[in-house]
Amino acid sequence: MPERTHVPASRVSPVTGDLPALAARFAAACRDAGLPVGPDRAERLTRAVLAAEPATTRRLYHCALATLVTDPAQIPVLERVFAAVFGGLVDEAEHRGDPGSPPLDPAPDAAGPAASGWPGAAGNGIARTGGRTGDRPDRPAETPVRAAASAAERLASRDFDVLTPEELRVLAAAMRRFGIATPPRRSRRTRRAGYGRRIDLRTTLRGARRTAGDPVRLVRRTRRPRPRRLVVLCDISGSMEPYARALLQLLYCAGGAARAEIFTFATRLTRLTRALAHTTPAVALQRASTLAPDWSGGTRIGEALKRFLDDHGARGMARGAVVLIISDGWDTGDPDELGAQMARLSRLAHRVVWANPRTRHADYRPLVGGMAAALPYCDALVSAHRLDALGELLAALADGGPATRRVRPGG
Repeated sequence: MPERTHVPASRVSPVTGDLPALAARFAAACRDAGLPVGPDRAERLTRAVLAAEPATTRRLYHCALATLVTDPAQIPVLERVFAAVFGGLVDEAEHRGDPGSPPLDPAPDAAGPAASGWPGAAGNGIARTGGRTGDRPDRPAETPVRAAASAAERLASRDFDVLTPEELRVLAAAMRRFGIATPPRRSRRTRRAGYGRRIDLRTTLRGARRTAGDPVRLVRRTRRPRPRRLVVLCDISGSMEPYARALLQLLYCAGGAARAEIFTFATRLTRLTRALAHTTPAVALQRASTLAPDWSGGTRIGEALKRFLDDHGARGMARGAVVLIISDGWDTGDPDELGAQMARLSRLAHRVVWANPRTRHADYRPLVGGMAAALPYCDALVSAHRLDALGELLAALADGGPATRRVRPGG
């Protein structure tokens, strides 16, 4: 039986259910045992666990094997560290082609959850199930691993403004499960349909050749539906920075947002549509903060909205579109200017949705000059302040109701 490696309790702390911490601690234990595991491999392990969502330690081991090992000679070291950390619940003989070899049985004073500092209780993220019915079990016991699920569930109920950049990256996998949809509209292009109002004369006459010129069958066409354009105006002032990062990450990760036009504003308007395409969420946010010189600056919503309407919106970008404004309503400009520009926008757009994280409070009232001036021209007002509150935002964007329903001030 190969020599087992004992991982001291001082080097590995108990699991708290936080996936980045789990990957970092296990990678540190592998590095202490001699494996060349750096931050890049620890990040790959985290991404693999998020993608595979392993339910047992056996699957978790395969994630570690695929991401932390680059040479077959490193496999025994990984097996010993994994067995020491997770209590010896993986049969190393299974991976060496010898089904008859006895399973790894860590000594009570060396390996095991208690000795290594990794708990075996279910309340700490790893629950040990099963047991030995004899000296040699038919198959090794498996441990359900709820680290990925518990991390996302724990972070889903926390406001975006208290999340660290690492925790925000953990939520990227959960945000990919969302789908952003906008109401459909009829385009100028048509398609064949049995119930269409318009007759496709050319196709009908072509088919009449088979019936001696008599158009027995009328071919009809109808307009092809297309989703409405989504235009996002995101406030990146100091008070909105954490929410802006989270919602920009949502727009990058969620399905259906690929055709969205994205602008940021604080003291000026910046278009980020091309900069946020074809990259990772972390790089997209880095590009956004680099290209927007007014990031974490002041706020002049009315001037930014006027710039958008003059340069882009009135020329067709906002016509019939769903416009999402992400801002807390704090405006250092003239409220009358903001009200006038919101009136212009409401006449062009199909629907105007305002996401204000301050509305999460039950006693919130739109008494600030900017928010009070803009609210009469909004079709929906949502909070979108944390992950489990994004459903309200997505429902407001997908609502195909008439655009004449405006939010009443103070309501």
